[in-house]
Amino acid sequence: MRKHQLWRRVSPPSQTPLVSVSFERNVNWKQKYLEAEPNALGITQIGLSLFQIISTVLFMSKGLSVTPTGIPVIILSLLVLIAGSLTVAAQNLHLPTLKACFGMQIVAVPASITNMIFALLLMNEYLCWRYYYEQTSTFRDDCQNIESTISHFSSVCVVINVALVAISITVAAYCCKVTNCCSPAPKMPVITVQAPPAQL
Repeated sequence: MRKHQLWRRVSPPSQTPLVSVSFERNVNWKQKYLEAEPNALGITQIGLSLFQIISTVLFMSKGLSVTPTGIPVIILSLLVLIAGSLTVAAQNLHLPTLKACFGMQIVAVPASITNMIFALLLMNEYLCWRYYYEQTSTFRDDCQNIESTISHFSSVCVVINVALVAISITVAAYCCKVTNCCSPAPKMPVITVQAPPAQL
């Protein structure tokens, strides 16, 4: 009987590592914007801006402001209102909308600070000094009541504008994270485990 020798072809060992680590772009990186609750912040910006616009128009229509800050306050409040609208619109995570939102929030910060300065000027405005010697005491009392009301209203406007500055900075920071204006796009480590080749 012949001995048959069976020869088995042995393949060379695989050169691929069993574990490999690679860094890939995070597909959910835009979702970071939604963590800021943009709907609530945007609606707050819109509401507070509308309050300032309507109040300023009422004060101007009644002639209760001596310093000519009414028109600038309305224009600056409209800019903040647009920024709030873009904050809400950017919830669709469309990159150009997010960039527009970021730009408008940068504009809204100095706009709110300027409105705050105008409110401080209005707070220290004296309307009744010229009437002390000309009018009756009743008129003086009414004028002082109006003056006190304007001062309190201006204090409220200062607080409103502080809140608007904080909101704008918060939204701008989240937009910056998503649009990668401050840092490169975040990457996630992906670990791949390969099964060892079967031994025959």
